[in-house]
Amino acid sequence: MAQIVVNDLKRGGVFQTEGIPYVVVDITKQAPSARGANMLVKIKGRNLLTGHVLDMTFKGGEMVDEPDFERRGGQFLYQNGEDFVFMDLETYEQHTLGDEQIGDRQPFLTEGLQVILHIFNGNVVNMDLPLVVEQTLTECGPVVKGATAAAQGKTAVTETGLVLQVPAYMKEGERIKIDTREKRYISRA
Repeated sequence: MAQIVVNDLKRGGVFQTEGIPYVVVDITKQAPSARGANMLVKIKGRNLLTGHVLDMTFKGGEMVDEPDFERRGGQFLYQNGEDFVFMDLETYEQHTLGDEQIGDRQPFLTEGLQVILHIFNGNVVNMDLPLVVEQTLTECGPVVKGATAAAQGKTAVTETGLVLQVPAYMKEGERIKIDTREKRYISRA
């Protein structure tokens, strides 16, 4: 198995330690305070199997394994109970991820949504959402007369049950763009 020097890791990079793959969420390098001391590399890594974030510290020059990992385009097909079925757009194989792997990203999944599949040792272990998704408003308070974009918002519900704040002039049936990282309204679609 190939190895990577921790000093060469960057944000978004993938490494493996103790058989578990991690993606680098944040990395800081701390210079030694004493002569002869090693530089410290502090990594905040997200476990690709569970999604948990862990803080790790390595000595400069320490080696970690390079995992058998790749990212490929995928598409969300449907939900079957607590299982979510995705199709690999290269091989057309179907893969299932469980409720615990999807977590709080479930309200963003609509049929046909393009995602990035995480493949570790030949198995799909997780996925990334696009930064922006489009959904239709299914529940929304009444349109407020004279409302402007700068006016206060109101609570609305999308087709997947996602609850968020939208401008007061929005109404049911409108398509909107949603930021998947911050779970907030961006604009009309």
